Amino acid sequence: VKNYYEEEAEKVLAPVCKVLLRHGIDAKSVHKVGPPGEAISKYADAGKFDLVVMGSHGHGTIVNLVMGSVATQVLAHCGVPVLLVR
Repeated sequence: VKNYYEEEAEKVLAPVCKVLLRHGIDAKSVHKVGPPGEAISKYADAGKFDLVVMGSHGHGTIVNLVMGSVATQVLAHCGVPVLLVR
């Protein structure tokens, strides 16, 4: 299972890193398995990053109350400042 997740993450993240590199950004990718909000928050806190930048679908407050969202979870649990881009 671990190999499957590594291969799938590589398929998605490698092309993104290549595009960023063409624009002068030497991005590093990391993949984790588990609840995304919790995993992102723990990784950001442990890595002592200055900022977490996340995209948000912007479904609205009602949808977040019913389903929750990764961005909401990260905002609630992350000790690092979070910038949401819509």
